[in-house]
Amino acid sequence: MRFRNSARADLWRADRLSAWMRLAAAATVAGGLVAIMAPPAHAQGRLDARYVAKLSGIPIGKGAWVVEINEDQFVAAATGGTSGLLRVVASGEGRSSSRGKVANGQLFPAAFASTIVSGKKTDQVRLGLASGTVKEVSIEPEPQPNPDRVPLSDSNRRGVSDPMTASLVRVPGNADPVRAEACDGTVAVFDGQMRYDIKLEFRRIETVKAEKGYQGPAVVCGLYFSPVAGHVPGRAAIKYLVAQRKIEVWLAPIAGTRTLAPFRVSVPTPLGMGTLEATQFETKSLPRLTPASAKSQ
Repeated sequence: MRFRNSARADLWRADRLSAWMRLAAAATVAGGLVAIMAPPAHAQGRLDARYVAKLSGIPIGKGAWVVEINEDQFVAAATGGTSGLLRVVASGEGRSSSRGKVANGQLFPAAFASTIVSGKKTDQVRLGLASGTVKEVSIEPEPQPNPDRVPLSDSNRRGVSDPMTASLVRVPGNADPVRAEACDGTVAVFDGQMRYDIKLEFRRIETVKAEKGYQGPAVVCGLYFSPVAGHVPGRAAIKYLVAQRKIEVWLAPIAGTRTLAPFRVSVPTPLGMGTLEATQFETKSLPRLTPASAKSQ
């Protein structure tokens, strides 16, 4: 990923950190989180969501996200882009995908891909993972060396999740997953260039309602960003995100699973409050395939 100047690098970093909130498209905000715990073995579900990004109440982007979780595997795909007045000033679009296996109650990503197009510039990231360890990294264009960047070590690539898989929160137990425990823990994320931690903190339970689909309770978590390696500490975007104490994510359930996904995200910015909120959040349980039903398909 070759950055022509530090300003573009800062914008790219804010964009990459926002992958799960914007569904890895091209819009606003920061983050990645996951609290993967043992779900029931039969849990299967699908989410089909549409989102609108706003800055100070003005629409600036749209995105779509589809997630499907089966007994032994999962897949997620997202697209998005700028809209409204922002598209006139700085058009952009992106797409991301992640897939992997479900084992021992955990999501193990195997592959992550992200492409962000801004004007005539295209940034691509490809990750190959196995059991939480990054095995392959491809970044195009190649990043320029920077002596101020905190170097990545081999240990920084172990015990991590990709940004998209890290968007899904798995909650333990048999009780309603929309509860305070969903906001417990710290998550390790690797986005291809940077390793960072996301800490969640319970704030409250609120009722949400999409124009189409889900209406009901959502758990609201505070989100705290902490860079570990691969970043340039002096960059404005990094300093701003580290200092933030008012970033929040609303998590709503995917039917048939103990998995929660972002319904709404809010992040203060120098230009006003940035939000990403679902206008459509349709989820459904998927029937468990028996040997007989699988054979008939």
